[in-house]
Amino acid sequence: MNQHYFSEAPAGDFTPREIQVELSGASRTVLTAGGVFSPDHLDQGTATLLAALPDLTELDTVREPVESHADTRPILDIGCGWGPIALAAALDHRDREVWAIDVNERSRELTRRNAERLGLTNVSVAAPDEVPADLAFAEIRSNPPIRVGKEVLHSILEEWLPRLIPGGAAYLVVAKHLGADSLQKWIATSFEDFDVDRAARKKGFHVLRAVRG
Repeated sequence: MNQHYFSEAPAGDFTPREIQVELSGASRTVLTAGGVFSPDHLDQGTATLLAALPDLTELDTVREPVESHADTRPILDIGCGWGPIALAAALDHRDREVWAIDVNERSRELTRRNAERLGLTNVSVAAPDEVPADLAFAEIRSNPPIRVGKEVLHSILEEWLPRLIPGGAAYLVVAKHLGADSLQKWIATSFEDFDVDRAARKKGFHVLRAVRG
């Protein structure tokens, strides 16, 4: 496990390289490196999530907001990797703060560099324990680290789903063969104040939507 992308300090030299990806409707040149998730391309799960989000977030404008400007509250990317979800969110919502968190220090460095490359000043990159304890989020957008195992994954979601404001939504992309159905059921039974459904699917990947009541 200590050689995997969810390690805090991946083994091997840190040698960033450029790849071309489409984010927020345009081709972007970003940095990736070994020791992070999907270093060679935009993975299919993340691509599925990013393609579905515009329609889903338009329909799911934050309901029953805590305050009148809830739609300007931060967006959280859990397990940011080299940053595609956080970067796309920041490009689409330049008036909103986007938090990108990852235990992998290499992932955090790449996300910082990519935000700078794209001229984004609204991205805050942090280790999970560096996020202010009183910070709440309007949205969570994530390709969560399923391969850490159910116990660890559930612990991650137990920490962050309660940080959504009432009416806030989490959008999680999960491969069907890696447990999309069971994760949907677990969220529904573990969080009584959340409504959970399968909002989109493509090529074996399901986007789960969990809206806090």
